[in-house]
Amino acid sequence: MNTRSMKSQMNDIVVIGGGAAGTMAAYTAAAQGAKVLLLERNPKLGRKLYITGKGRCNLTNRSTVQECLANVPHNPKFLTSALTQFPPEEVMAFFEALGVPLKTERGNRVFPQSDKAADVIDALLRALRKAGVDIVQDRAQAIVLEEGTVAAVKGEREGRYHCKAVVLATGGVSYPATGSTGDGYRMAKAVGHTVQPPGGSLVPLEAEDCASMQGLSLRNVGLRIKNGKNKVIFCGQGELLFTHFGLSGPLILSASAHMRDYETERYTAYIDLKPALDEETLDRRLIRELGEGANKDLRHVLETMEPKSLIPLILARAEVPGEEKANTVTKVQRRRLLETIKALTFPVSGPRPVEEAIVTAGGVSVREVSPKNMASKSCKGLYFAGEILDVDAYTGGFNLQIAWATGRAAGLGAARYCREDVKDEI
Repeated sequence: MNTRSMKSQMNDIVVIGGGAAGTMAAYTAAAQGAKVLLLERNPKLGRKLYITGKGRCNLTNRSTVQECLANVPHNPKFLTSALTQFPPEEVMAFFEALGVPLKTERGNRVFPQSDKAADVIDALLRALRKAGVDIVQDRAQAIVLEEGTVAAVKGEREGRYHCKAVVLATGGVSYPATGSTGDGYRMAKAVGHTVQPPGGSLVPLEAEDCASMQGLSLRNVGLRIKNGKNKVIFCGQGELLFTHFGLSGPLILSASAHMRDYETERYTAYIDLKPALDEETLDRRLIRELGEGANKDLRHVLETMEPKSLIPLILARAEVPGEEKANTVTKVQRRRLLETIKALTFPVSGPRPVEEAIVTAGGVSVREVSPKNMASKSCKGLYFAGEILDVDAYTGGFNLQIAWATGRAAGLGAARYCREDVKDEI
């Protein structure tokens, strides 16, 4: 990465942050003819991209714009314009044109055929260089304004980088080792923007009574999350994982996106171990299993229906002794077993630390940003892109799709702003 002094040069645009949104914004603006400087604090671009999709880079989801929006639990309307301008099919075409062949897997998740995130990053780097983007390793300290208009970016190493516009794409606070340490929030606040308190989204949950099942993965279970008012705030079906601290897995991560107020709310997880069976059908199944294993201990009969490590908890919650013979189980006991299997309950004590979250909830208030071009409504020449914004989505490539789409919108908007004929537009 280039570390030479850029102080004396006048740039059209300085993009702060070399992740997915920042690289897309820089490339897009440069492709429009703007002189672009990309500031990245790390020695390499795309540190977080290297770990997405378990190192394979789930770069988008092969879905329609409406399907994408349905997977954004917070502020989806704000993203309608950006996603319409740069939908998944165009994102896929963009990367394939850069020489990254793609493939689609379960859940319409899109990956490079090579299963290597590095191929995506290398392609972006080649595109940036070809477009003439100057890439400099430095940590941005502040956005410098003159009469409410962007004039420069103050760097840690090189002083001021003079420019007409800034795209702030520093990410959130998840995975701080990649450089997402909240710098962008501080800079946005300093120029007058409201920042919704950041927290973890797509984050595991802490709950008691899970340690004995550590490592147990359940497929095709149902999950409901209720708040303290007994209102269902999430309902879904999928894969779940028990850990030493509580609950994780794709289903739990999606549910966590709806759990945002731990200070005033109490959340409870209800796991349906047999979502494909209604209570009447499950009762018939229980009767059959108890009859076929009439002389066996109840715990051994239940092992034909559920994983062995789950049985002690099910029996304890149903208050039925495991050594009870199957042919002595009463109707009342059978009912308690049925209710436990259909709603295994775990009070949630809180989320895991934000450092363990896949994405950040909260960020720059979207009320203060134009949805068409990601421009600040109060600060001329300032644009936002990616995770710094108060939007977040479920797993499956949707968060990267948001990064590409908002990065492109910000790049186009900033480039257009820098042209003399529309310089006064916001």
